[in-house]
Amino acid sequence: MFSGIPAAAQYRPPVFGVPAPSGGAAAETPNLRAKVARPDAVEPDKIRVSAVTQEVEGPMRRLRGKVELETTEMILKADEIDYNEETGDADARGNVYFENFEGGEILHATRVEYNLREEAGKFHQPRGTFPAKLEARPGVLTSANPFAFEGQWAERLKDRYILHHGFITSCKIPKPWWVLKGPKFDLIPDKRAIAHGARFAVRGVPLFYTPYFFKSLERQPRKSGFLTPNFGTSSRRGAMYGLGYYWAINRSYDVLYRSQYFTKRGFAHTADLRGKPREGSDFNLFLYGVNDRGLQLPDGSRRKEGGFLLSFLGVSEVGRGWRARGQVNYLSNFRFRQAFTESFNEAIFSEVNSVGFLSKQWNGYSADIVFSRLENYQSLEPNDRIVIRRLPEILFASRDRQVKEGIPVWVSFEASNGLMRRNQPLYQTRQFVERFDAAPRVMSAWRWRDFHLIPSFTLHETYQASSQEGERITGSNVNRLARDFSLDLVTPSLARVFDVGKRKQPWLGEKLKHVIEPRASFRYVSGIDNFSSLVRYDLVELLSNTTEAGVSITNRLYSKRGSNVAEILSWEVWQKRYFDSDFGGAIQPGQRNVFLSSTEMTAFAFIDRARDYSPIVSALRATPRPGLGLEWRADYDPLRGGFSNSSFTADGRLENLFLSLGHNHVRSERVLSPSANQFRGLIGLGKENRRGWNAGFFALYDYRVGVLQFANTQITYNTDCCGFSVQYRRFSFGTRNENQFRVAFAVANIGSFGTLRRQERFF
Repeated sequence: MFSGIPAAAQYRPPVFGVPAPSGGAAAETPNLRAKVARPDAVEPDKIRVSAVTQEVEGPMRRLRGKVELETTEMILKADEIDYNEETGDADARGNVYFENFEGGEILHATRVEYNLREEAGKFHQPRGTFPAKLEARPGVLTSANPFAFEGQWAERLKDRYILHHGFITSCKIPKPWWVLKGPKFDLIPDKRAIAHGARFAVRGVPLFYTPYFFKSLERQPRKSGFLTPNFGTSSRRGAMYGLGYYWAINRSYDVLYRSQYFTKRGFAHTADLRGKPREGSDFNLFLYGVNDRGLQLPDGSRRKEGGFLLSFLGVSEVGRGWRARGQVNYLSNFRFRQAFTESFNEAIFSEVNSVGFLSKQWNGYSADIVFSRLENYQSLEPNDRIVIRRLPEILFASRDRQVKEGIPVWVSFEASNGLMRRNQPLYQTRQFVERFDAAPRVMSAWRWRDFHLIPSFTLHETYQASSQEGERITGSNVNRLARDFSLDLVTPSLARVFDVGKRKQPWLGEKLKHVIEPRASFRYVSGIDNFSSLVRYDLVELLSNTTEAGVSITNRLYSKRGSNVAEILSWEVWQKRYFDSDFGGAIQPGQRNVFLSSTEMTAFAFIDRARDYSPIVSALRATPRPGLGLEWRADYDPLRGGFSNSSFTADGRLENLFLSLGHNHVRSERVLSPSANQFRGLIGLGKENRRGWNAGFFALYDYRVGVLQFANTQITYNTDCCGFSVQYRRFSFGTRNENQFRVAFAVANIGSFGTLRRQERFF
């Protein structure tokens, strides 16, 4: 907001009345600009006049020399003003200055004919500014520059300005980077700007012509209209041209549609529908598909890779404490995802997961009705996938409850009953296989000084209406009753504080605290003599016989800098000893075996034979200073005499410089998991709104096969009002071997056009 401060004058008559303007936005309007009280503001329905000299002829007042007319809403300054007190007309000439306190717009003109009653007038040779709407969102270029405009003449009708034969820009004058020129602009500050027959130019070079251009200036803009066009190039898709339309159907629904043409492949279509049917309910439906003519192969034939993917996310308050939530994902074929999805992670992700549920929680109980479908593609071949479905499954659980005050015994209960199905190339179950599982649990907790002993006992009762014999599914029922006893020992932590001092090691702080946390556990599971007969749906079927003991030790290092205490280092190591080396006969030698005991240790499979020990799992994390993080996780397998896998990451930022490195190495038997040796790196200089040059580079290299699977380079130059970005991307995995060039031109506080999407940019 701007405040007009009256200048000192030789003649200052008393204030006199002027009609108050009609209308006004409702206080609850979300786009209403907050009004800030101005010091020494004029009272409503009054006008303040100051000038060096004044001549009065009836209703006419001829004001000369540093003239100011000020009301609650505006101020008009000029070398001379003729003002008619009866009609409210003011004719201002010479160095005219006009400011509207409510909208924030400021205008300079050679002459202004203005009516204070109607809040309307004509401006000759106007040039001015109005405040910009800042959108502080990731990937959106912002600027504090106001929008500037110039024209041959302009007129004001209350809060509306019409500019004739001029231009508008958000750059600094007199040499703006970009301008939008046209014969007519219709502006309502804080609401919208419309250009008719406008030409967009950068540094004087015309880029495109638009017969109608709309830009919302509201804080919560929603307006139907065409989106800015996008373009780019790809070695597999050819030149890429796109155009979209956004339709604000009403206050509760909107839809976005974008069509993109690939000169070598065909049309791609994107639709995004959002809605809020009622309070507490909303949804989002997304659809992306490609009508592919096919990739031309060296022999002249074409390999079609078209398809579509669909995603739906919805949530609703059903009533009586029930809440519904669902996420549906459907992929027509994996080849389409690998060929046409835009990000590397999405292209290589082989799972498609859909889940919907009704849930309610009350008094420590919870009930869920779950519908889910998990699809895992094994290769690009048709139907080479595993599909696990629940349609539906009812889950019930109660949290730990103390049986009686003063008695250290707690009980809890979990149960599920559902209709399951599993389908994969080697076999498939019936459409609906009933499965029931119940697990009551009793737990206690004993304490002696700082030692805590936590025993628990659980019964697992499971029923399946089908069973598995080798690679064959039979209709025979299978029952399982397992007894599960566990004992956890939490010992006292050992700690010591070291006085470092600021001058010795500033990055360590003044004091260091070293904490050692040892832990131990024991588990015994028995009664499962039919492990191989159960069809695998989830973790329920992974429970096996075992007698095992586990130990872990964690070292933590805390640093105190002033009044701030932070953990700068932690190192946790744990391992299990298996007293039942073949897990009750469940191990199939020479195959990949996965049990609940192994998944709780590490995400990497390691059981292909009987064994007495698990790998030694280590997780080291360090944050020596703000903005710098290191992590190294590794599994050392004593049975194989070496590290089976190792994962290292380092991330840091120092002002405008950022760096991220990673290495993932898997040494494993072929039957367990494929070997991998991958390096990734990200380095860049800049930030989203940093002026000047910004650059970033990301690469993912597979050392085992000697292929740079993905690389991404972006160069951006940001001015005070716009930005230019060029990005080169390289894909090389599976059947995808593609180079892409993408560009984007961003206009601060307005938007961007090009094929470089916001979520794919470094900045």
